[in-house]
Amino acid sequence: MFFVLAVTMLALGSTTQAATLKLAMDADPVSLDPHVQLSGGMLQYSHMVFDPLVRWTKDGKFEPRLAEKWELVNPTTTRFYLRKGVKFHSGNDFTAEDVVFTLARLKKSDDYKGLFENFAEAKVVDPHTVDLITKEPYGLVMAMGTYIFPMDKKFYTGADEKNGKTKDLIIKTDYSFANFNESGTGPFTVAEREQGVKTVFTRFAGYWDKNTGNVSEIILTPISENPTRVAALLSGDVDFIMPVPPTDLERVEKTDGLQLVTMSGSRIITFQLNQKRREEFANAKVRQAMAYAYNNVGVADKIMKGFATPAAQNSPQGYQGYNPDLQPRYDLDMAKKLMKEAGYEKGFECTMIAPNNRYVNDEKIAQAFVNMMSKIGIKVNLKTMPKAQYWDQFDAQVADIQMIGWHSDTEDSANFFEYLYMCPNKETGRGQYNSGNYCNQEVDDLTLASNSETDTAKRSAMLQKIEKILFDDAAFIPLHWQNLSWASKDNMNTEDIVNVMNFPYFGDLTIK
Repeated sequence: MFFVLAVTMLALGSTTQAATLKLAMDADPVSLDPHVQLSGGMLQYSHMVFDPLVRWTKDGKFEPRLAEKWELVNPTTTRFYLRKGVKFHSGNDFTAEDVVFTLARLKKSDDYKGLFENFAEAKVVDPHTVDLITKEPYGLVMAMGTYIFPMDKKFYTGADEKNGKTKDLIIKTDYSFANFNESGTGPFTVAEREQGVKTVFTRFAGYWDKNTGNVSEIILTPISENPTRVAALLSGDVDFIMPVPPTDLERVEKTDGLQLVTMSGSRIITFQLNQKRREEFANAKVRQAMAYAYNNVGVADKIMKGFATPAAQNSPQGYQGYNPDLQPRYDLDMAKKLMKEAGYEKGFECTMIAPNNRYVNDEKIAQAFVNMMSKIGIKVNLKTMPKAQYWDQFDAQVADIQMIGWHSDTEDSANFFEYLYMCPNKETGRGQYNSGNYCNQEVDDLTLASNSETDTAKRSAMLQKIEKILFDDAAFIPLHWQNLSWASKDNMNTEDIVNVMNFPYFGDLTIK
């Protein structure tokens, strides 16, 4: 059942009107706590309810948000001058103390602490000035500023009456205060939420940015099935959908009253092979055989309908780590030869999990992979599930093969390596999403060295070398870079609010 609600226009003044947006996405946020999971879905939510210090523009620059300006005080200290007069949804004032509280909390989050391992601390200079201090010179401080969404220190401090635990506790799979309560500085507050069914966002009357869109309410309905999501848009039951499946791009584009926006993406989709669970996967020749057996060019053409770019590495073209020498390597004869050399000519059986509503055609891609592996004697028992259940299973590493897509949090190659391929380290958070348990000291050393290297040419050489090591080791199975797509009614400035990060700035959306 769809939540059908007519677009209502409410007078806000002589020239400005407000509107309700009926939004359908393939999944809804897993929590109201922005630090519980590092994922595209949670970052989309964060941009609606919270506000970052700075955010990316469409042309890859940094735009002031809660920080109005910034300067490099010394090689390890960046000073941010914060916007005055900003209120949290609770009514509390936003100050530098909230930034200090938020960075400290990020460094405790299992998902985020690896991203912020290079940061030593944040220090209050005065109520509206804060210093971010790194352990050594670090060229990605501004990029990391796009992931600091200040939380309300007063709101999240103290004991939770419901369970007596502290309100700032980060809990992935059970009740916590932050999982069910929010106080951000963003354009919308969460008015109503039923996980997996509907979330209602309402415009925050005290929002600091008055020069923004006119959406007063967003009704988000998660619709995991591609045909159903498209049908909802075509029938008028919803106004805006994301993503648009490749099979329906042309149909949506040709429909009167609708607009389609597409963009080349930089999210790599991969399969990870757990070397701790399966001795076969600890054998590099087996991993290489599987990489040779997967026809990612064919999948991009037939299943993705050309709406994806086959990949042989993590870094898309344009990133410093992109290595032009690495190309897709489908060769079934070579795959069989390697299986024989590895001593697994007769194959083996293993398990696999994949989501069925997180990435474009994720379930179909996983099924194609199963079929391709059968051609070299590997029987893969596949289980798919909705995103809301998938990530807990992924973290628990319940299967031998697991699917994961990754968009670089910093728009930089090193972020792929830090999270997906560095040796898993619970203390630092590095390798947090390395469910393959791949571990190569040279990859770790080069990745860490690249973070403090300021010479662009030298840094690029380091990152490209890492990509070559991962390719030769078959550390993972690269599938493709997923293209991006959004569709809406044509009375909206949709193209203005979307970006390559796939974090639509719905606060800036205007409905005519």
